Amino acid sequence: VQLQASGGGLVQAGGSLRLSCAASGSIFSANHMGWYRQAPGKQRELVARITSGGSTNYADSVKGRFTISRDNAKNTVYLQMNSLKPEDTAVYYCHARRVATSLEYWGPGTQVTVSS
Repeated sequence: VQLQASGGGLVQAGGSLRLSCAASGSIFSANHMGWYRQAPGKQRELVARITSGGSTNYADSVKGRFTISRDNAKNTVYLQMNSLKPEDTAVYYCHARRVATSLEYWGPGTQVTVSS
């Protein structure tokens, strides 16, 4: 699976961004998809995850502000980020996990910077 994320950038606190991750090389619907992030000096952490069946879960820090969704026809997973805070600043990574094998794949990351 090849993953390519886009949509990162610089935004003021309170603003919104939508990240997209296009997948290729596999049957998209056969993968659980997720977004992780890593801030400078911190470990990579799960932001949101959506299963192949469409169930979602979120980190407590983003609940009510971020929404993950997927469009299997477009082989794309999205992360809508609203009410952004400076602490959301990080490199965001798209992640895929094959349902059948649990093999994992990572995209190259996209920078999100939230200014105060």
